[in-house]
Amino acid sequence: MGEDKKTKKDDKKVDDKSADVKVVETRHASSGKDIKKEDKKADKKSENAKEEKGIKNLEELPEDIVKKMEKRKTEVKKLKSKKKAIKKKKKTSKRVSIGKAYIKSTYNNTIVTLTDIQGNVLGWASAGIAGFRGPKKSTPYAAQIITRIAVGKAREEYGLQEVSVFIRGVGTGRESAVRALNNNGLIVTSIKDITPIPHNGCRAKKPRRV
Repeated sequence: MGEDKKTKKDDKKVDDKSADVKVVETRHASSGKDIKKEDKKADKKSENAKEEKGIKNLEELPEDIVKKMEKRKTEVKKLKSKKKAIKKKKKTSKRVSIGKAYIKSTYNNTIVTLTDIQGNVLGWASAGIAGFRGPKKSTPYAAQIITRIAVGKAREEYGLQEVSVFIRGVGTGRESAVRALNNNGLIVTSIKDITPIPHNGCRAKKPRRV
C-alpha cells in the first residue's frame, strides 16, 4: 500500500512538470505570433515609406483647388448613386515605368493625357477638373496644376517614371505643362511638336462680300 501511494505521488509530480512545460511552450508560441505580427507591421511601414519617397517629388496643390476637386467628387458620387449599380470587372494594377505624355494646348483649354507605349491611358486631367472657368482655363498656371494632377494619378497607380512628350496646339500653357512634368519627378526623354500645319492641300474659302 505504501509503495502504491509513493508511485501515485511520483506520477502527480511528473504530471505537474509536464503541465509546466506545456505552459512554457504555449507562451513561446504566443510570443512567436507577436513577433510575426511585428514583422508584418515593419514590412508595411517600409513599403509605405518607399511609396512616400516616390511621391515626395510631386508639387503640393493649392488649398482652393483641392476643395474644388473634393466638391466635384461628391457631386459625381451623388450622380452615380442615382444611377443603377453596374457590376464592373476588377482592374488588375500593372506597373508601367515608360510612357507618353500628350499635351493639347488651345486658346480655350489645356488637356494633359499620360499613356503607356501602346497608347492606353494611365491618367489625364483638364482645366475643368481643377475648377478653372472661362478665360482662366487656358493660362500657364492652369496647365501647371493640370499636369500635377495627371502625374499624381499615373505615378500612384502605375509607377510612371519616364515620358516622351507630344505637344499639339498653340495655346499659352504648352511650355508650362512640359516644365511641370519635369518638376513633378518625371524624366522627359524627348519633346515633339505634332501641331497640324496646313500645306495648301485644300482650296481656301472665297472671301466674304459685304
